[in-house]
Parts: sequence; C-alpha cells; structure tokens
Amino acid sequence: MSFAGKYQLESQENFEPFMKAVGLPDELIQKGKDIKSVSEIEESGDNFKVTVTTGSKVLVNSFTIGQEAELETLTGEKVKAVVRREGNKLKVNLKGIESVTELVDGNTIINTLTLGGIVYKRTSKRV
Repeated sequence: MSFAGKYQLESQENFEPFMKAVGLPDELIQKGKDIKSVSEIEESGDNFKVTVTTGSKVLVNSFTIGQEAELETLTGEKVKAVVRREGNKLKVNLKGIESVTELVDGNTIINTLTLGGIVYKRTSKRV
C-alpha cells in the first residue's frame, strides 16, 4: 500500500498534555488544538516528502527510508534521524519522541507520538 496522498486530521487524543510535555507555549497549544491539519505525503520508492499544514504553519520533511535525514520537529527544532519502514508503518525516534505512522487501510492514517508515558494519537482520513 502506498502512503501517497492528502489526509485531513479527523480526531486526536492527548493533544494538550503532549504539546505541554514537548515544551510548546500554552498560547500555541490553544491556537492549534482545534485546527484540522492537512498532511500531504509524496512517495517515490523509498523517498518521501511529508508536508503538514496547520493553519498558517507549514512543516515539510523529506527523507529516504533507512538513511539519516534532518527532520523538523513539532517545536521547529531540526534533528538528525533515520526513518524505518516496517510493512505499513513508518517509524522514527526524534529526541526521545517515538513516532509511528500507520496506514491502517487505503484511506486512514494513524500517527502515534509517544513521549514518556504520554501517547498523542492523530487519526487522519484521505481527502
């Protein structure tokens, strides 16, 4: 199955506690909690480009599976990491945050971010 496509956030769990834990200011947390972000994934073999638009903020990360890449985190920090593919899942560890993006079926992506005991889950549907 291909990840390629455009997906809109449908639901999320634990947004506020997770964003507080990663150090996002309360003002930005309040602004962002009700915005339905749109993720666009381009996939060509092992090469990916992921663009996430949340209101006026646009986060773009490009990477090749299994190779070190510089990725921008939720807080805007850039870190080097290696994205792994395991079947229908993309996995990466960014400064202690374990991110798993799973293509559940052809139209649903679930992104789970775990930091310590806090699990932030985002469900997005293809548009």
